[in-house]
Amino acid sequence: MNLPADLEHMREEIAGYARGYNLDFYDTIFELVEFDELNEVASYGGFPTRYPHWRFGMEYEELSKGYEYGLQKIYELVINNDPCYAYLMKSNNIVDQKLVMAHVYAHCDFFKNNLSFAHTNRKMMDEMANHGVQIRRYVEKYGAEAVENFIECCLSLENLIDPNQPFMKHESEQVDGEKEDDTNGSARSFKLKSKSYMDSFINPKEVLREQKRVTQEKLKREKERFPKQPERDILEFLIDYAPIENWQADILAIIREEAYYFSPQGQTKIMNEGWATYWHSRIMTEKSLTDAEVIDYADHHSGTVATSPGRLNPYKLGVELFRNIADRWDKGKFGKEYEECDDWTAKRNWDMNLNLGQEKIFEVRKLYNDLMFIDAFLTPEFCREQKLFVYQYNDGSEMYEISDRDFQQVKQKLLFSLTNFGQPFIYVVDANYLNRGELYLLHKDEGVEL
Repeated sequence: MNLPADLEHMREEIAGYARGYNLDFYDTIFELVEFDELNEVASYGGFPTRYPHWRFGMEYEELSKGYEYGLQKIYELVINNDPCYAYLMKSNNIVDQKLVMAHVYAHCDFFKNNLSFAHTNRKMMDEMANHGVQIRRYVEKYGAEAVENFIECCLSLENLIDPNQPFMKHESEQVDGEKEDDTNGSARSFKLKSKSYMDSFINPKEVLREQKRVTQEKLKREKERFPKQPERDILEFLIDYAPIENWQADILAIIREEAYYFSPQGQTKIMNEGWATYWHSRIMTEKSLTDAEVIDYADHHSGTVATSPGRLNPYKLGVELFRNIADRWDKGKFGKEYEECDDWTAKRNWDMNLNLGQEKIFEVRKLYNDLMFIDAFLTPEFCREQKLFVYQYNDGSEMYEISDRDFQQVKQKLLFSLTNFGQPFIYVVDANYLNRGELYLLHKDEGVEL
């Protein structure tokens, strides 16, 4: 850790405050870099030793131009790893450095303890370096153009994974020797119970024969189907069955591994940023700020939680929801009695002095992702306080306008945008023609267009 003495002292102070609030994080290594170095690291997703590809250069140019024209500035960058790695920009002033350190320690606590990150590789910094070495060898052997073109194909498919797969066990293959009546579609399996003298009426032979024929055809189709069940992890399926070279399958496996590593960050963006903002604001305002630093902090913090037209600010929504949860559980604003209360004034002034807020937000940090977070804790009162609404484009006025303030509409819109990262559900349903380069995919329509 190559920090100047003043920043090192500041880091120790902030880390002490964070631990004092019961934040639990891995050792964190801070690197002090120039703005162009930070843009370079950010273009690689925080991993400076990743494999070579022109996409990273494109992202570096975008970040550099944004900084040059004053459109954006990266204040902090932290990596889910053990130890965690974080980057500080040399040009930031002292208040910004304090704020970033407090923000980083809260992120590290979230990475370590949130359930969505439980299966992520905690040595990903080393793994990314290994991936870089591996792909550079393929470049030397097969040529830069062939390797980069194939990586480009893989990157266009990197979202075709199953985010829930790390938490699931594959179903075991069906065992042999099942009852004959369950598999051969015999007429006996369709018969309804009846008295013998009524059997010809309740179980007519022609109906039983037709049911048997339909069932046998269905079983035949199922035996011919490959895969047996629709597969959502298309990358894994291609690695196992696609007619590609070994080096190509290896690269596809690298892209898939990295996609699963970054997936929890997409699943917890609102919670993760809200948690970090909640704790940096408490550490700064309750512990770390001097009187001379208050104005600078207020200016920069307000920029962090500001909302702009046309987009949702995860920092703002996340921190306000965590504050709301802490307040509700401190005052007992939950449970059957509270929910059934119809008096708006009584609910607003409700206070049972339970003081369970801190315990509750740590529980939420551990067990929830964004989808569950919004579903469980977004309330009509919160929507009213935060002035949330649904908007859409009006062709007549050629402007975006508020279309609805109803709580259910707001909640549904948020949940819809968070389900599967707002992307379509795609499955492999038939791969019998994979040897000739054909794969039949199914778009399960949940309202998200292709």
